[in-house]
Amino acid sequence: MKNQKAKQKNDAVDNDKRFQPSPAGDFRQTGQQAGRCERWRKALLCIDLQYLGCAEGFGVFENHRQSGVSEEAIQYYLKRVEEVVTPNVRKLQEYFRTQDAEVIHCRIQSRTADGRDRSPEHKNLGLHAAPGSKLAEFLPQVAPVEDEIIINKTASGVFISTNIEYVLRNLCISDLYITGVTTNECVSSAARSACDLGFKVHVIADATAGITQELHKASLLTMQDRYAEVLTSDEVIEKLQQESS
Repeated sequence: MKNQKAKQKNDAVDNDKRFQPSPAGDFRQTGQQAGRCERWRKALLCIDLQYLGCAEGFGVFENHRQSGVSEEAIQYYLKRVEEVVTPNVRKLQEYFRTQDAEVIHCRIQSRTADGRDRSPEHKNLGLHAAPGSKLAEFLPQVAPVEDEIIINKTASGVFISTNIEYVLRNLCISDLYITGVTTNECVSSAARSACDLGFKVHVIADATAGITQELHKASLLTMQDRYAEVLTSDEVIEKLQQESS
């Protein structure tokens, strides 16, 4: 009886894994190994680090004095993006690349020049980055290199508005390390959705920014230990080094 239960348990595990995709570069497609992840991987997700919402004089911050957000809050946000977020994201990107791990870039960009395919939310907010526009460009310090994956979205939630889940499953990603802006909107949305879908989520506190310090801290507090593990960039690198040693 004991052996029979053990066999049933192993069969259940095998059935769970049967339709998982193979890891990148694994072309074994024979017998029961077909379509299975033999090795789970980690990915760094960089959200909306582009001119549209991260640079003075562009997009959201072209006429920010008319936005209703205080000048103090705006300058806090822009300074944090430039002096804290961007350097830490770059540091993480460089580390993930040395580990042959995926670095995935997500940005706001419509499929059409006039933006008619945008979500009602983005239309109401006036958020539009047309293909090939300056607003759709990534900040040069943290831009994609070589053939890194770029996910374009027309809503706050990358999981609800794109095929990113499909892509992550195909890459055999189990752990998602999230950076970018803004903590209280697109970052939080990605973390919650990824958690609900079964990914292990890690949000990087010093590689994210909210439009105010209060919103940033409140968002991290909400996500901590419920939707994600909240870490600093140095803690992430130390954690991954220990796991690989």
